[in-house]
Amino acid sequence: MSYLGVGVSPGNVPVYHGSNLKVVDRRVRLAELVLRCVICGLAVLAAVLVGTDTQVKEIFSIQKKAKFTDMKALVFLVIANGLAAAYSLVQGLRCVAGVIRGSVLFNKPLAWAIFSGDQLMTYLTLAAVAAAAQSAVFAKLGEPELQWMKICNMYGKFCNQVGEGIASALIVSLSMVLLSGISAFSLFRLYGNDKGKNSARW
Repeated sequence: MSYLGVGVSPGNVPVYHGSNLKVVDRRVRLAELVLRCVICGLAVLAAVLVGTDTQVKEIFSIQKKAKFTDMKALVFLVIANGLAAAYSLVQGLRCVAGVIRGSVLFNKPLAWAIFSGDQLMTYLTLAAVAAAAQSAVFAKLGEPELQWMKICNMYGKFCNQVGEGIASALIVSLSMVLLSGISAFSLFRLYGNDKGKNSARW
């Protein structure tokens, strides 16, 4: 039984056919492409903001230079966002090729690879942001019980630029979460279609 190109199996599983499937896939790929472009741009911005951030402060006639390599969490943040940018660029090119060709993703191994890659990058960027944010809090507020100084009182410019980088990285990680949802939909709808087809045979 079908209505407007949508088949309904005995198990009430909607199965999209023909042009409807292409329309849904085109919209999903367009949303995926936009997100990947946003992630690529903001990840590069975050890596550049943090990676190029330096400030020299003279303390008792001794010059001390603050840089991102002084905090391992910031090094992790730069690396994670660099990887996210490169990964999003490659996947973005794949999306562009798919949109131009107008093809529909039916390859399950490829869908699994995309889903797994998106999940990995999501956890990586979230972990990097969490670590950097925790270090930023200590730098801003200090830790009196451990006699840790408020570093941002001395390196205000450095801390402000790091904060901008962390904000960009946070948007990247949240966008990766949305992207993981899209890749999960693209993967599991393939199995939904198979279930609908198998039910229709009965």
